[in-house]
Amino acid sequence: MGLSLLFLILIVLLFLQASLKVVNEYERAVILRLGKFHKVKGPGLILLIPVIDRMRKIDLRTVTLDVPPQEVITRDNVSIRVSAVVYFRVVDPDKAFLQVEDYYYATSQLSQTTLRSICGQAELDEILAEREKLNMKLQEILDAETEPWGVKVSKVEIKEIDLPEEMKRAMAKQAEAERERRAKIISADGEYQASKTLLEAAKIMSENPITLQLRYLQTLTEIATEKNSTILFPLPIELLHAFFNRGDVKKS
Repeated sequence: MGLSLLFLILIVLLFLQASLKVVNEYERAVILRLGKFHKVKGPGLILLIPVIDRMRKIDLRTVTLDVPPQEVITRDNVSIRVSAVVYFRVVDPDKAFLQVEDYYYATSQLSQTTLRSICGQAELDEILAEREKLNMKLQEILDAETEPWGVKVSKVEIKEIDLPEEMKRAMAKQAEAERERRAKIISADGEYQASKTLLEAAKIMSENPITLQLRYLQTLTEIATEKNSTILFPLPIELLHAFFNRGDVKKS
């Protein structure tokens, strides 16, 4: 009697172990009954019929997929290596289980081929300068392609772009030439502005000779502050006109 009871308890425990399953909050359980899709259950405690039901858990959390560096020849025939990162998650557990054998591997392979295709259709300058535009294009294509698998691609980011050494040197020379061009333009613009100011000052001095004399006296004042032992400077004749005219007045 004792052995029969123990055997019965063992059978019940094995039945419960096979029939009761716990599904976490971030998971869903896809149930197949006699090989056919039955339903999606979870989260929480679910009951299965042993032998008849088969379950597979699908994780609904966002997955970060690293796309390894891909050899790409751009539209302007430059060979580069491009890597990216893809963020996706399962939104339809039944499709992710029934429509594709391994949705993670399939999404990874699709991401690699799509990255090579999109970057191969663009020029190098476009890849470097319009990365955000390419990211959005990659995301739209991957999201459309993985929709039948129940996968939602939320974001794609081009991570690294490796250029050949000769291309790096050429771009460095181009950047240096561009900086020199801007410096020359700024210098020429400064000279132009200075020449306009000097021209206006010359016009004012020509119309008012006294301003030239005041400028001369100001220059003498600035020189006097310098600790020079000997200072030689010309004396403008205009400064003596007043004295000459004053002497003529006295004689008359």
